[in-house]
Amino acid sequence: MSSPTPPSSRERILARVREALTDAPETPEPTRDYLTTHTIDDAAAVLDLLHENLADYRAIVHRVTDDELPSLIGTLLAENGGRTVAVPPGLPARWLSGSEVEQLLDEGTPDGAVLTPYDLDAIDAVVTSCALAIAETGTIVLDGGPGQGRRALTLVPDLHICVVRTRDQIVASVPQSLPRLDPGRPLTWISGPSATSDIELDRVEGVHGPRTLHVVLLGA
Repeated sequence: MSSPTPPSSRERILARVREALTDAPETPEPTRDYLTTHTIDDAAAVLDLLHENLADYRAIVHRVTDDELPSLIGTLLAENGGRTVAVPPGLPARWLSGSEVEQLLDEGTPDGAVLTPYDLDAIDAVVTSCALAIAETGTIVLDGGPGQGRRALTLVPDLHICVVRTRDQIVASVPQSLPRLDPGRPLTWISGPSATSDIELDRVEGVHGPRTLHVVLLGA
């Protein structure tokens, strides 16, 4: 009859840990009474904070009324050479009613829902809405909802124009944003244009996403 195999070092260590924990008291549940609101509660101040932090991340920020939006989008596309513009399904048609935009649309705008990688590579610009914006981090969050399109649509074109409704899409802090987001959706968190740097900290924009990000605060 063969002798039993002696326990391994791992088994001996784990046995000693279990023995040491036999009489250990129960670990209380941690309390997570985190601060969920920013120190700034005034809506105008939160909007100013968002503007400041977006600009700090080198996004170009515009504040417009509903009536001014179509003209602004047309001007931005014309100034940035947006010859081929992607329009995600569900984007309000009125946003694209400016004469400059209508001319681009008449020339043929691909639908963001059916673009192939070759189609994406040929797109100059994309206009989207967003899920919400976070003031204290200067972050725009997209979740693939109406007017946003799939994630690739906002990562490949060189120019991204994102419209934020100031009346209902701005929160002050990250803890305030999480209950309003569905973790099952494809969330994209954007803080400024795509940027990276080498070991000498030379900043290069447009490597992993749009080189230029315009954020339009609608109704501001």
